[in-house]
Amino acid sequence: MIKLPLTVLFALFLLINSFHVESWANPSGDPKNSSGIPPKSATDYIHSVIEAGRTIYSEVIVERLGVTIDLKATENWKEENTLPLPAQFLLLSSTTSNAKDIGMDYRLMSLWPISEKNGPKTKFEKIGLEEILKSPDKPFTKVVTIQGKPFFKAIYPDLAVTKACINCHNHHPKSPKKDFKMGDVMGGISILLPLNSQGANTKEEDYRIPAEVVADYIHSILESDRQVYSKHVVNRLQEKNIVYASENWWEDNALLLPAQFLLNASDLIINKNIDLDFKLISSWPINKHNGPANEFERKGLKNVVRHPVRPFIEYREIGGRKYFQAVYPDFAVSPACVSCHNDHPNSPKKDFKLNDVMGGIVMTLPLQ
Repeated sequence: MIKLPLTVLFALFLLINSFHVESWANPSGDPKNSSGIPPKSATDYIHSVIEAGRTIYSEVIVERLGVTIDLKATENWKEENTLPLPAQFLLLSSTTSNAKDIGMDYRLMSLWPISEKNGPKTKFEKIGLEEILKSPDKPFTKVVTIQGKPFFKAIYPDLAVTKACINCHNHHPKSPKKDFKMGDVMGGISILLPLNSQGANTKEEDYRIPAEVVADYIHSILESDRQVYSKHVVNRLQEKNIVYASENWWEDNALLLPAQFLLNASDLIINKNIDLDFKLISSWPINKHNGPANEFERKGLKNVVRHPVRPFIEYREIGGRKYFQAVYPDFAVSPACVSCHNDHPNSPKKDFKLNDVMGGIVMTLPLQ
């Protein structure tokens, strides 16, 4: 009989008890599993979150601060005390997320990369980049086999969203293409998801990915975006007295607080009407609207404070449709988060420390 160390047993206990699942849920990954999510829907959700984070960074940070306080985004941002370019922000975030080794892999690539490592690595990627160039209104997708295992691969068009993107490529000495315009396809965002092996003849539409796995992928992107934004933008530029994060960021010509970065991305997702939803809540909200809205959210917040290892989850039916919901722990990732809550006159709690659980990220996914 194998005896497990007490630390391993305790970790398993926390993992098992962090789940709250209705009886009809069956997250086995079976292609007939009705509680799973089709791979194409999963990559649509994932891409929408990547795109939302990049849009907030490009438009609200790079474009706005470039105009208001002449804070530029440059390729050598560390040495020049500037902002990372939008493409660099995405690359940093994807590197952070991919390093977690949770199954999903995403990256930025192009037919005309400034750095060769960002070019297509396979024939499929080259074909995909050529296809989205011809049809930029839809991704190029396929079930592929890697080392004998099935994966779902999707390549979404990456558009020129800011003047900083265009200027960098059009004037860079190593750029193979120097005539980009706003809205042009500059490359693609590749998303790779593992699938359960179901036999060689399984069709794409028959695969399902467990909802909690898709939620983990989405949360990984949100968490990575915030880590990169907090570390490489907010903390770095505040320490150098270049610009500060402020609750009243618009009026103060300042950076968004990390929590505001996530909330603005959430608003963009809601406006897309794709049925994916995520929001920030807390047991000690500065704004009462950000408190728990129901019993599930109240239980979820208590659970992630006690056991910030895995999310608190639930499968539920709303208006005749089935949904997956999860509450993930929301950590104090930046000194700006801590000081805002501890010093704010409307804050119910004023003793937060860095890396404390300050609340939760609630995610809702529809099941098909």
